[in-house]
Amino acid sequence: MTDLSQHIQETALIDTHEHLRPESDYTGNGPDVLQDLFGNYVPADLIVAGATQAAVDRLLDSSNPDIEARWSGISTAWQHCQHTGYGEATRYVAKHAYGMDDIHPAAIVAAAEHNRRLRQPGERLRILKEEGHLDHVQIDDFVWACLPDHSGLDFFLYDLSWVNFCRGEIRAADLFNETGVQVVDLTTLREGMAALFAKYGPCAIAVKTQHAYNRTLLWQERRDADVEPVLQKHLRGDELSEAEQLCLGDWCWARGVELAIQHNLPFKIHTGYYAGQGYMPVERIKPGHLCGLLQRYPQARFVLMHIAYPYQEELIAIAKHYPNVYVDMCWAWSINPYAATDFVRRLIHAVPINKLFVFGGDTGWPNAAVAYARQSRAGLTRALQAEIDAGDLRESQAIALATRLMRGNQQDCFDLEGTRAAIHTASQVGES
Repeated sequence: MTDLSQHIQETALIDTHEHLRPESDYTGNGPDVLQDLFGNYVPADLIVAGATQAAVDRLLDSSNPDIEARWSGISTAWQHCQHTGYGEATRYVAKHAYGMDDIHPAAIVAAAEHNRRLRQPGERLRILKEEGHLDHVQIDDFVWACLPDHSGLDFFLYDLSWVNFCRGEIRAADLFNETGVQVVDLTTLREGMAALFAKYGPCAIAVKTQHAYNRTLLWQERRDADVEPVLQKHLRGDELSEAEQLCLGDWCWARGVELAIQHNLPFKIHTGYYAGQGYMPVERIKPGHLCGLLQRYPQARFVLMHIAYPYQEELIAIAKHYPNVYVDMCWAWSINPYAATDFVRRLIHAVPINKLFVFGGDTGWPNAAVAYARQSRAGLTRALQAEIDAGDLRESQAIALATRLMRGNQQDCFDLEGTRAAIHTASQVGES
């Protein structure tokens, strides 16, 4: 082991993006061993490799105790995709969580009891901290509420979700229940949004949206006079056209950015590749669509996620040009580990190095998050060692760079101290 590889293995990694399920889900309805192995992103590869949706559904059906039957429908497809990034992560879970050198029914059955022992109170936190060596995780659980998580107050930090607003979906009844503001026009919609941030912004670590799954990333500034009649139509329950949804969504998106600026919160945006399979209109997902927004709000801190795969070079150009852009490699190491390795090297030589976050797992269960962290450490080691071998970095420079990419840049961008202080205060108020 080189000094570089040892340093990367020993440095606590900041995890900027997960969808981790809560402690109660993990202990009460957590993944059985097959779900733990395959219940992340690899089902998409299994289907692309030839497995049927029905076979994948059987694989992940924990109510069926017949491991052999659940396995048989995907065994051939697994042979085809075990070396993809998703497959590698699955193999990491098998080896490091369950001691399997090969995944097969007998080994899975033997691991079932260990799986049950893992799904105990406190194990979720232990796995992430001790096995993953993570400093903390930032979780998008798709809701507005960012509440103290008593299973790890300083460890589990939450994003305030803005995805429905960006899609042009105003959940007026939910907004009233959260804030007491009745939305009847744009003025009251602004008031409700501001009230959401006042209520949940102090304990939020960032704002997050992944509306690229439902609409284009292309943003346009919208006038109130054009948006008001669209909002009224939506509030009446009438169906909006695509153009109207974009109009309302763009307006709401901009208000969210403005509120994020006021509350000192970075604004995270999904760019690039879709989870799943069979539906990805690539014209929607290019990061270049965001340039109008980036230029309009230079005070914001935009975190563009997933290296915009397969538009990595476009993202590098954007990060080089816009001071308010940060690049997050969350999920990228599993989408395509070698593209991610190449991305690190290309970005180093094009973009100021304080703009890159090297890891987020983007998954729901702790063992998968740890597997993705292992991928990230391996890929970062591979990238920086190649820089040393090429004579572009000394090992001491690579070690300093690794620290910055793994945690230093994140500490500079996110208000970790302020967020954690607010969480502790809110926790004490809740207990009194």
